[in-house]
Amino acid sequence: MLQKRKTEVYALGQHISMSVHKARRVIDQIRGRSYEETLIILELMPYRACYPIFQLVYSAAANASYILGSDESSLYITKAEVNEGPTVKRLKLRARGRSYPIKRPTCHITIVMEDIFLNEGECPNIKIKFK
Repeated sequence: MLQKRKTEVYALGQHISMSVHKARRVIDQIRGRSYEETLIILELMPYRACYPIFQLVYSAAANASYILGSDESSLYITKAEVNEGPTVKRLKLRARGRSYPIKRPTCHITIVMEDIFLNEGECPNIKIKFK
C-alpha cells in the first residue's frame, strides 16, 4: 500500500484574548503569502494582533522544518483562519452596590503552511514572486 506524503503542517492557537474582527484584519493580509514575506509584514504592522499571529506563523514554520524537513524559504501560507472562541464573562463592581458585566472575547487562530516544492504538480493560488 502506497502512502501519500504529507505536504502541509499547521499551528493552532486557542483562547487568544482578542476580538475575532481585530485578528481577521491582520490574517487577511498574510493569507497566501510566503513565510519570509509574512514575517516582514507582521513586524511592520502596528496592530496588537500581530504578535500572537507572528508566534503562530513561526511555530508552523518550525513544525514544517521538523515534520516535512523543508526549508523556510519554500514555505507559504495556504490557509489562515480565525474562529470565535468562548467569551470570558466577569462582573465589574460599581457604585451603590451595582455591577456591570464585562465580556472579554477570545479567538482560535489556525495557520496552515505548505512547501512549494512538495506540491510541484499543483498550481496553488499564491502571491509569491520568484526572482
